[in-house]
Order: sequence, then structure tokens, then C-alpha cells
Amino acid sequence: MAADQLAEVFVEVADTLVDDFDVIEFLETLTKRTAEVSSAASAGLLLADAHGQLQYMAASAESVKLLELFQLQYQEGPCLDCFRTGTAVVNTDLHDATMRWPLFAPRAVEAGFLSVHAFPLRHRQKVIGALNMFSTHTGRLEPTDVRIVQALADIATIGLLQERSVRSAEVLTEQLQGALNSRITIEQAKGVLARTHGIDVNAAFERMREYARRDHHRLTDIALAIVTDPTSHPDLTTAGTHQAHPTSAGSSDYP
Repeated sequence: MAADQLAEVFVEVADTLVDDFDVIEFLETLTKRTAEVSSAASAGLLLADAHGQLQYMAASAESVKLLELFQLQYQEGPCLDCFRTGTAVVNTDLHDATMRWPLFAPRAVEAGFLSVHAFPLRHRQKVIGALNMFSTHTGRLEPTDVRIVQALADIATIGLLQERSVRSAEVLTEQLQGALNSRITIEQAKGVLARTHGIDVNAAFERMREYARRDHHRLTDIALAIVTDPTSHPDLTTAGTHQAHPTSAGSSDYP
């Protein structure tokens, strides 16, 4: 990726660090852009809840979401190892990882991935989650990619912990728990749109995110409206009403 494109990615991610901070939108953007700037195909992210237990938060593809949930269900996989140790897991060939992850490795290969990497969301000694990268080819992740992905993971950590300088740890815990609750609402809204328009959940999410950005609404607010009162946004929730809205030239808002 060219230097100017990489700079745009960092600017876009940093732009979410504002007063009206939407954690879900931030993490969804992070996973998509991380996959784009590296040689990995897809990315996913797990975040610790108020009890220190990892929960699914974001993924750049539905197949990765399922693998993240698989790790949580069976308590096995690169994200779990990364979170527990606070160190990155890189350049792991999944065909050679069946001893390490007897359940996860075959499932990831079945999903079309051949190697995996995980990076901690860590601030000093505090680890709050892990960013997972999946590649459809074997071979080592380039050192430059490793540095870029870890830098993006560091930005995510800063974004999630930024309130600590002015608020108590209890407030931060409530914020993260709220994000986990919002994740559930967004998944429900994706299902509503997918059924309404006869599209897959990835397309449903992109449609919802595009709508939220175009009308300057928080993603979580739009998702809640779709779930509780679909008639509040008929141009989004009525079958056959979606219309593309052009963006400015050179915009990188939508992958």
C-alpha cells in the first residue's frame, strides 16, 4: 500500500476518536482497514467485558466472525493465546497448528485460511482484547505489516482507554459493557435487513453503515431503531427501496 493510502487509513481510524465515540463503528472500521493495509485477507477483534472475559466485537467478514465465536465457544485459538499472554502470535501455519489448536486450526482451514496472526490490544500491562488476522496463503507476514497492524491495534487501545485520563475505571467498564450490548443490537439489525432485502449479512451491515454515515447518525442508534421500530427508517427497512448515494471522488469511506 502506498504511503498516502496508509496515511488515509490512519487518519480515518483516528477520526473516530472524538467526543461522540461509537465503539462499534470504530472497531468495525479498524478490522476492515487492518485487513486492507496488510497482506492478510480478513480481520476480527475480541474485547474483554467487565469480568475480563473475551467477547466478539467486530470482523471484516462473516467467515471471520464465525471463527472468532468458535474460539470463544471452545476457549482455543490465537486470539485467546494472545490475550492471555499479552504477546503477539504471528506467522502461524494452520496446517502445523493442530497440536496447539486441535479444534480451531482445522475449522480455520475449512473456512479457507492457511495462516493466522493475533495482536494484543495492550496499554502497559493491561490487555483489553486481541486483533486477529487471517491469511489465505502460507508464508510470513512482512515485518512492515507486523508493525502497521500492531500500530493500528495500539490506536484501538488508545481509543478505548482514552476516557481513563478524565474518568474512573468504573466508567470505562460501563462504556465497554455498553459496546458489547450494542454489538448484539447490531447483529439483530443486520438480520432484519438481510431478511428484508434478501442479501447476506455482510451486505446488510455495509448498507446500514452507509446509511448511518450519510445521514450523520451513530451506527448503534440506527441499529436500535431498525430492531425496535423499523418504520422509523422506511427508506432503509422497506424492501426494494435502497438507492445508492454517491460519495465524493477519492473517498475511502466504503470498502
